[in-house]
Amino acid sequence: MQELLSYLPDFADALMVTLGISIASSVIGLLLGFGLNALRLVLPGFIAVYRVYVWLIRGTPFLAQLMVIYFGLPVIGLRLEAVEASILSLALYSAAYFAELFRSAWASVPNGQLEAARVHGISRSKMFWHVQTPQALAFALPLLGNQVILTIKESAVTSIITVPELTMTAGRIVSTTFSYVMPYALLVLSYWLLTCSVAALAGLLGRRMTRHLRG
Repeated sequence: MQELLSYLPDFADALMVTLGISIASSVIGLLLGFGLNALRLVLPGFIAVYRVYVWLIRGTPFLAQLMVIYFGLPVIGLRLEAVEASILSLALYSAAYFAELFRSAWASVPNGQLEAARVHGISRSKMFWHVQTPQALAFALPLLGNQVILTIKESAVTSIITVPELTMTAGRIVSTTFSYVMPYALLVLSYWLLTCSVAALAGLLGRRMTRHLRG
């Protein structure tokens, strides 16, 4: 018990770092993904750009992308701190997955509703926001929650560039105390609590939105 209590302050600080990076990158990635999907729907010429971006990001490891941003951007004069590079890398990485989730969610809206909206003279922008978006978001919420969970897990890779998050903290404690079981048990427990919290929140929001649409 004394060993556990001695590790808690370090893990509490690391948990805040992991949570901050994960939330910031998920929010930015979600907004970028939503924007990519919206541009794909509104601008037919943007479809090629969309496909190349999604293909490139999803086809390469996140670690490679993180290395390019953290070590490559200084070559062109743009220096980022480790946390800033981690947020940017995770945001760009998750945006491709969020965009594909939004694409599948918008495809789930029945075409009959869109045709009916066109017949009644509803503009394309109003159709997007008032017909497609509410239904697509209700469909996508569980999937978006899963992607946020994956983003939290991918944040462990940022320990490679010395971000003091959960994984790096556990490794540092192990290297100084040579105690393996308790630090890594706390590491697993911390990620499990984070992912369970996100899953519960996404489920709650999904049920409320579904009830709202049915009402």
